This record gives sequence, structure tokens and C-alpha cells, in this order.
Amino acid sequence: MTFSLLLLLKGPMQSWGDESRYRTRATAATPSKSGVIGLIAAAQGRRRTDPIEDLAGMRFAVRVDQSGSLLRDYQTAQNWQRDPNGSAYLVTRYFLSDAAFLVAIEHEDKAFLDSIASALNKPKYPLFLGRRSCPAPANLVQGVVEANAEEALMTVNQWFATKAHKSERARDVKLPIYRDARPGETGERRQDVPLSFSSEHREYGWREVVFAGSKDIENELGSNQDPFFEAVISA
Repeated sequence: MTFSLLLLLKGPMQSWGDESRYRTRATAATPSKSGVIGLIAAAQGRRRTDPIEDLAGMRFAVRVDQSGSLLRDYQTAQNWQRDPNGSAYLVTRYFLSDAAFLVAIEHEDKAFLDSIASALNKPKYPLFLGRRSCPAPANLVQGVVEANAEEALMTVNQWFATKAHKSERARDVKLPIYRDARPGETGERRQDVPLSFSSEHREYGWREVVFAGSKDIENELGSNQDPFFEAVISA
């Protein structure tokens, strides 16, 4: 028997870096597994040096309800405490603006998922969507269901997009779902499996992600009739 915890990742901004380097901090198009595991670990009150193997081993899937738009933010940083007259340097950070994702975390132990849901509802530390400037929504926890991650996302009929976004889409909408590859499957490789969150030695492993089909939605507000636009935005 398999269960899945559903989480809604929706907000004005979120950022899921899995390829950030130096002074350019990128974001992936969908939530990273390391970011969601970090959010859960923070809710449970785990320190950065605490073991996370039990969380990293859970199966993971994402449904794209609203892909959002890419936002680039320029920031300057200066170590003024050590060198008040020193030069500031430029950091470029990327965010997803007005995005919405439904995430499923799969595990065989329902009590374990229930404990995670309880921690997320009463977190030990503040919860963020990838970065500290991106707070998690109040309705983050959407419940635990008896289904694997892919099936759980398929069974949720509510579409978590904004009214404005719905009006720009077609009458028939497909919400793509991506999940961890099963043994023997080949997918897109992502280095976002957390092995250590320690500030002194952060370490991430690889996983493969596959397209698992789409959730069909009947959009009563839809007005778009351009099939090319709909195909691109649903990718």
C-alpha cells in the first residue's frame, strides 16, 4: 500500500536552484527535490548537520498548474562589517513569478507522511519556497491520499492557477506531471537529491526525471484558440 502527501507550492515568487554557480543564482522551471526536502526538514526542526536519508529516499512528483514567468533580480552585496569601505559586488538572482505547482511525496508509511504534514502545519522554522524571500503559502499542506505520487496528482481535480492565467488558456488544458524515474527508466538528469545540507559541505546526488503524462482540465474561463501557444505553455 502506498500513500502520498500533497503540497501546494504557490506564491508571488519562488526559486529552485539546482545549477547555481558563483554570483549567478538560477532557478529551475519546476521545484527541486532538495528544495522540498529542505522545507520539510526545516518544519521538523532538523539542523543542517542532521541526517536526511529518510526524507531524500521518498519518491517525488510535480504537477505544473501555472508555470509562471522568469524574473531576474540584481542585488549588491558588501561585507561592510569587515571592510566598511570595500567594494560591493553584483549578484544576479532568478525567480519564478506567479507560479503554482502541486507536489506529491510518496511513502509506504502513512503515519510517517502524517507526521510530516503535522510538522508543516506547525513548523519549527519558517518555511520558504526555495529562498528566504519566498514564503510558503498558508495552504501548503493539501492532505495525504492513498495513491502513488503520479496517481495522486492525476486525481486532484482542482486547478490552482490564478483567474487571470485561466482566462489566457484554452478551454481544454493539460497540466504536465514529472516524477522520479523508476528502475530501468531513462529521463532528464537533475543533481538535486540532498545528501548533506551542512554549510561546510553541501552535497547533492543525481536522479532522473521522466514525464508522466498530463492531467486534463476543463477550463470554463478559457479564451485562447492558438494550439501552438497552448502546446508551448503546457510543456
